[in-house]
Parts: sequence; structure tokens; C-alpha cells
Amino acid sequence: MNLSPQWISYGSTHAFSALAIDYLAQHTALRPFYKHTPDISGIRKAMEERKAFNTNRDLLSDIIRTQYEGIAVSEKVNHNIEKLKDIHTFTICTAHQPNIFTGYLYFIYKIIQAIKLADQLKAQFPENHFVPVYYMGSEDNDLEELNHIFLSGEKLVWETTQTGAVGRMNTKGIAPLIRRMEGELSILEGGKALMDLLDSCYNDSSTIQEATLKFVNGLFGSYGLLVLIADHAGLKKEMTSVFEDDLFRHTPAALVKQTADRLADRHYHAQVNPRDINLFYMKDNLRERILTTGDRFQINNSEISFSGDEILKELAEYPERFSPNVVLRGLFQETILPNIVFIGGGSEVAYWLELKELFEHYGVPYPVLLQRNSFLIVEGRMHKLMKKLGVDPEALFKEESALLKDIVLARSSLQLTLGNEAEQLSGFYEHLRKIVQPIDTTLIQHVNALEAKAAKALKNLEKKMLRAEKHKYSIQSGQLQQLKSGLFPNHSLQERVENILPYYARYGQGFIDILYRVSPGLTDKFGVLIAEE
Repeated sequence: MNLSPQWISYGSTHAFSALAIDYLAQHTALRPFYKHTPDISGIRKAMEERKAFNTNRDLLSDIIRTQYEGIAVSEKVNHNIEKLKDIHTFTICTAHQPNIFTGYLYFIYKIIQAIKLADQLKAQFPENHFVPVYYMGSEDNDLEELNHIFLSGEKLVWETTQTGAVGRMNTKGIAPLIRRMEGELSILEGGKALMDLLDSCYNDSSTIQEATLKFVNGLFGSYGLLVLIADHAGLKKEMTSVFEDDLFRHTPAALVKQTADRLADRHYHAQVNPRDINLFYMKDNLRERILTTGDRFQINNSEISFSGDEILKELAEYPERFSPNVVLRGLFQETILPNIVFIGGGSEVAYWLELKELFEHYGVPYPVLLQRNSFLIVEGRMHKLMKKLGVDPEALFKEESALLKDIVLARSSLQLTLGNEAEQLSGFYEHLRKIVQPIDTTLIQHVNALEAKAAKALKNLEKKMLRAEKHKYSIQSGQLQQLKSGLFPNHSLQERVENILPYYARYGQGFIDILYRVSPGLTDKFGVLIAEE
């Protein structure tokens, strides 16, 4: 398979927020909310700023090395782990929760973009080294978001009663899902190898985060991608002063709320609403908010509580038990990584725009923000339908009724619009206004009312003409329904529903190689990837 990219504007997809579109366009209203422009110039400045920050590189490298123990890794992965210790090495980071089997296609797209951009920057700045990193949000406890994938339109759910951080959950109950998929996927060219990989990653791992690390490494290790599980006492220790400030002085909440209010003044909806305390307490199968009750710190939905001195002692002795929420997660990431670029979806970029003052307060370099690559894959049958219907890539994103209208107008030999007649009608009533004006100016209002009524009747007639003609195009209407449902499952963007497994089963590692080739690294366009015959 080969995929040929065609690029369209994000705005024409009608699937992204106004804030995301404005950020891609570098709208001046958003300029105060980020540090560096999302281009080579901005990246160069981010590199200079990062060099002046004291990242604990040796600690980071050693912890990642430990996390990879017992896992077969490529020479590139080994090299990149070691290069993290070098002050001339920078990371290109993307982050995501450990969805089972990677969850959605966009999980794959943003990792590939990080890899591609790291390679492009190495060519641009050969005296430096760039390491793509997948930061695993393994502390997320939203199991309902992470426990399923869609395969051939069916929702496959990992049923478990476990609670707490999903990354720490054991993999019990995953095997039946793998067996369920085996019959459908193993018969495909790359299916047997894929099922063997899933078996070795999920059935031979004690936790979801371990399985996810192995699986992502299996997919991307040859490209040198590093997977980081930040749920580690040594890494959390780097944040203890910030965590203490959050617990006792609530500084992060004040800073982020101030920025969110400024965004709201520019008519952008705040993505993050900070709490006084932006930490969870995490122990065993528990991950719950830390609240204050009088002079004590209470762990929500539990009997656990601490005095001020006790929680400071807990933080000093067990930093791994303190889990940052969305307000502090980015700061944690940028504290422990020598990072210069963060790649995220529209909602991620939106909440990062609320964090700039937080970074400035704690003296942590703010990265270049890149909105991730987005793709729509159009394979054989869907591509044939596109050509048969005469639908171009940008038109795919129109509503089905509007698209059918375009098809009917393009193919019918009859006059189906009354634009000229509407102009003639307007001219007629303008003529009437000139007649009545010298007689009595109040009659103009009556003429205007007559015109509005006639124009409405003409518009309704046009709709009826088009509706009648559409009935002659039942075949095309059915084909259009097939096209839209095939490319937009659940009436959503393909990348927000479908999973990599069926693609990998059909095309093997070549599927990832193709995506790497078409990924532009830096772009402000949406890619429609059309399979070449």
C-alpha cells in the first residue's frame, strides 16, 4: 500500500475548536499565551532557553534504562537513552494515557510526528541530538476512557473491577480480548505477527503501563522512540517543592485561573479549571483528590487524612504517592525532560495555553506547542466511491445533504437554482420602491414586506425543485451514505474512533513506515491520505 497525501485546511473539516484553528493561524489574540512560535525559529529559541535549565539528565537516563530492563530494544533506543545525558540532546515529546492497544489512531499519529520532527531537526541542527519521547500518562484513573477500542464497528471493552491509576492495574482480563480479535486479524498478512506481539506484551506483563511500554516499543522502537513512565519516586522527587507550594499556598491555582480569565476575555473557553490543590493521592488501588478540611488534608472517598506536618513527611518519604492533575502534569513533564517541543491535540494545546504564567513562576522553560498531525485514510473501496461520485478531499467533510446537493447540481441538465430569478425579483421591487417613494414614503415598508414574502416563496420553490431532482439520484445517495459512514465512523473523525490494529494486520510494519513518510513534522494542514492503486 502507498498513501498519497492531499492537504486541506483544518477549518474546512469543521471538526476542531475555534481556539485550535486560531492557534494554527497564529491569531494575534493568542500570542500572549505561549512563548515560542511553532516553527524552526521558535524551536531554535526553545533550544537556547532549555540549555540554561538544569535538567537532571543522569537521573532521567538511568530511570528510563531501568524501565526498559528485560525488554528487547533497538540500537537506536539504547543510543537515545544514553544521549539523554548530553547537554546538546533535546527531546520532542508527546503524551497520552495508556489506552489498551493504543486506543485511537491519533495516538499513533502524534508519536510518528514526534519521531519525524526529531529526525528533521537533526538534519537542521546536526551539532545537536533530538530524541522522540512518548510520555505515558499512566496515572490517569478514567478507566471508562481507556478500557476499550473499536474494531470493525464493534466496541471491545476490557472488563475489570480494578480502581486507581490505570497504568498500575494488572492485565488480568485482557487475554479474552486478544483471543476475540485473533480470529478476525490473524488471517491477514501481518496478523499473526501482530497477535504474537500483543500476546507477548499484554499477557507477559504485570501491569498496563508495562504492557503499553512493550507494545509501543514493539511498534516504534526501530525509530528510536523512548517511552517514559513518569510514575516514579525519583522523578516525582524533582517536583517536591512545587507540590508543597500547591498543597499549602495554592499558587498554581491562582496563576492558571488568572490566565484562564484572560483567555475568557478574548472569548475562548477555558479548557482547565484549576482546584486549590491540583494533586491526587495515589497508593495501591487508590487515586483520589487531596482536599482540605479545617487544618487537615483529607483524601477524598477514603478515611486517610494528614496534618500539615504529616503530609510534608509523606511527600518527602513517598513522593510517588503524589500525582499531578492536568494543571501540574505539563510542568512535571518539562521539569524532568530536556524538552523543546510538545505535540498535542487541539484540547491539549488549549490547556497548555493556560499554563505559561505557571512555567514562568517556577522558572521552567515553556516548550514550543505543536498541534498534532491529523489524517483521514481513504483506502481502495472508499477511494473508488470518491471518484465515482466526483467528491474531492475537502468536500468529504461537508454534511451528507450538502454533498448530495453538489452532486445533483453538477450532474443534472436541468435548472435547479433560481439565483438569476432572485436578482430579477430584487430589481422588480426596487423599481416599485422608486414608484411609491414620491407618492408616500410609508408605502416603502409595504413594498419591502411584499419583497420578503416573494423572496421566501422563491427560496422554498428552489428547495422543492432540488428535492424533487434528488429523488432521481437514489443510487448516488446510497453510495454517498456508504462513503460517509465508512470514512466517518460514529459520525466522528476516523482518527478519533478507529484503532491501528486492523491496519497493522493488513500491512504490517509497512503501515507505520508509510505514515512516517507522509508525516510533515511541522504543518498547519489536515492530511487526507488516499491509497494509490
